[in-house]
Amino acid sequence: MDYDVLIVGAGFAGMYMLHRLRGSGYSAQVLEAGDGVGGTWYWNRYPGARCDVQSIDYSFSFSPELEQEWEWSEKYATQPEILRYANHVADRFDLRRDIRFGTRVLRASFDDRLGLWRVTTAKGETFSARYYIMATGCLSVPKDIDIPGRETFEGRTYHTANWPRDGVDFSGQRVAVIGTGSSAIQSIPIIARQAAQLTVFQRTPAFSLPAGNRPLEADEVRAVKASYPAHREASRHSVFGVPDLVAEKSALEVSEAERRAVYERGYASGTLNQMLLAFTDLLIDARANDTAAEFMREKIRTIVKDPATAEALCPRDFPFGTKRPCLDTQYYETYNLPHVSLVDLRKTPIETITARGVRSGGTEREFDAIVFATGFDAMTGALVNVDIRGAGGLELKDKWADGPRTYLGLGIAGFPNFFTITGPGSPSVMSNMMVSIEQHVEWIARCLDFLRDHGYERIEATPEAEAAWVAHVNEVADATLFPKANSWYMGANVPGKPRVFLPYIGGVGPYRAKCDEVAGAGYAGFRLESGVEARQAAGG
Repeated sequence: MDYDVLIVGAGFAGMYMLHRLRGSGYSAQVLEAGDGVGGTWYWNRYPGARCDVQSIDYSFSFSPELEQEWEWSEKYATQPEILRYANHVADRFDLRRDIRFGTRVLRASFDDRLGLWRVTTAKGETFSARYYIMATGCLSVPKDIDIPGRETFEGRTYHTANWPRDGVDFSGQRVAVIGTGSSAIQSIPIIARQAAQLTVFQRTPAFSLPAGNRPLEADEVRAVKASYPAHREASRHSVFGVPDLVAEKSALEVSEAERRAVYERGYASGTLNQMLLAFTDLLIDARANDTAAEFMREKIRTIVKDPATAEALCPRDFPFGTKRPCLDTQYYETYNLPHVSLVDLRKTPIETITARGVRSGGTEREFDAIVFATGFDAMTGALVNVDIRGAGGLELKDKWADGPRTYLGLGIAGFPNFFTITGPGSPSVMSNMMVSIEQHVEWIARCLDFLRDHGYERIEATPEAEAAWVAHVNEVADATLFPKANSWYMGANVPGKPRVFLPYIGGVGPYRAKCDEVAGAGYAGFRLESGVEARQAAGG
């Protein structure tokens, strides 16, 4: 089965890529492991799953008709509502006819002689295409659960990244939740409403702000829709992919009273943007950051009644914002319930999971169910999970043995005609993903048009451009506090994964300008070849 383009993944990135390529006359096929569209929002069905970008921003802007007709119901949409939106997009643009569901890609290799990618699926099917695009998402592969004994547990186990489609009723059960990242913080309050007993096992506490979620009023929705063009344009040239709060002062140059007032407004806003950008130096100056971190810890102490539990929930090992802060609904308040308890794994590490429960610090606690909220192999997991081989059989896993290397997070030296959407080295998880997805899809689509219009059949990032971009990504990251945290941004949550800052922290707007500059210079930093040149280079 031959196509111009093969796309892996039917989340928002894959769907929009398909739509854009169709509009330019390419034959394209999407290969999707699941049996429906939605990507992250198809797989992540755990209780309380929500986006931490406001609904009005977490949506496509490429179709004015689409953004006017769709009605979001809440400030922060739930997983079911986002999945309904994904299905609406698929229906509206008739995308399913070019998506092959239930198709997991195992291998993809570049044929130097023919200049084609050959892709093999778990079903034994083989596809070929001139161009190969991975639209597999940044948080789509759960990290391995590295806790001994879990196969011996006689109760039920669940993972937040692979939740049963019909849900789970924990009524009357003794439940353990292992992990306190975003999925745990969202699900714990809901599980606590059902469970007879809930025990949370925490290794590293997270900073979390109240989301202040609420239904959207009809008049505010109308106002947003009326201002969408300007709102979207501001997002495209912002830091994080939503209109910026522009701070003008350092946290250290204002009085304590003024600083607290700014933090109180940010905290009450229920948005990450307003806290992270409250002052000019929160993410680059440790002393400034300390003021925000201590403000957040004071909030935890105020909410959680038991002093020992409150202190255990206070992060101290990393600067505020350098691990993605969470947004919650009654998370800290949940620890005030009499049937909810916290186990601090820093003091009493898990020794093993037993047939009846979890043993930590020499104490075995018995449970009917265990929920693993242990996170993802972020940004690179979905890419290296597929056996991808470029020119000369070069394995992507080998090339990235010391950490991912890309040019702009779009192309990789040694891998011709291969693109990644929101790959390592791009803003991706440091931004509103919808804005970054649209920017990458549109850049790739225009690139393919350029190649076709100019008679090129092969494009590949040069090693020099790739090395320069990797150096720039690291330089920008090193100017911030982000590398000081053992975060999934750094790959530090996965044992053995190279400790490298994975996304680009230079801002959505500056990154867009760089990509536009590269395209405007005839795709500077990429080597372009006609069909004749490519075949001669391959010895054909």
